[in-house]
This record gives sequence, structure tokens and C-alpha cells, in this order.
Amino acid sequence: MSQGRSRGKASKGVIEFRPRVTRVLPVGAQIVCADNSGAKILEIVNVHKYHTRLSRLPAAAVGDFCNVVVKKGPAELRKQVHGAVIIRQKYAIRRLNGVRVSFEDNAAVIITPEGELKGT
Repeated sequence: MSQGRSRGKASKGVIEFRPRVTRVLPVGAQIVCADNSGAKILEIVNVHKYHTRLSRLPAAAVGDFCNVVVKKGPAELRKQVHGAVIIRQKYAIRRLNGVRVSFEDNAAVIITPEGELKGT
């Protein structure tokens, strides 16, 4: 390895702080779409920036960016892959002050390739 190159995530930029949240939504999970883009049910097909061991399904948690397919919704949204961010999960999330937060369902919002919400 040459002297000028360095390894590790610190060389790529600022390391973001991410509290440890249990990943509870594996690939194949069907979740509710919480925006007004018209989609009703989404299925997770890929989780970005998450590498796992052999034979273990990649899973997502609150705040994760993943690829989804619309399972129930208008025809122009179905049969194509969209980006989405998970915004709610049923499993409890422990905050730094000790409070545990859980929601009644698992939900995500569809986003555009530029990072904006697809719905209004």
C-alpha cells in the first residue's frame, strides 16, 4: 500500500454519529408508506450501507435508506424500484436519556434520487 493512501472510514469525511438501533426490518418486509405519493404498501428489497454475514438477510432500522418496491398503489409507481427512508418501527428505540419510543406500525417515505420527498 502506498504512503499517500489511508484506510478506514475517517479518511472519507466526517463520521456521522449514529446511536445503536436494533435493525428489525429485513429484506422482504412489507411496510406502510406514510406519505401522500399514492403508494400504500412497500416491500424492502435492499438496505444501503449495511453489510452482513453469509446467509443473514440485510435489515433496516429507523433512519436507514433502502430500496423499496410498491406492492399496493397506483400503476405508475408499481414494478419499479424507489428509494425510501424508514421513519417508524414497532420495536422500541432507546434514546440517550433512557426513554424508550415505539410506534404502532412500521413505515417509510419514498424519496426522489435528489433526496426530496416524492409526496407533497
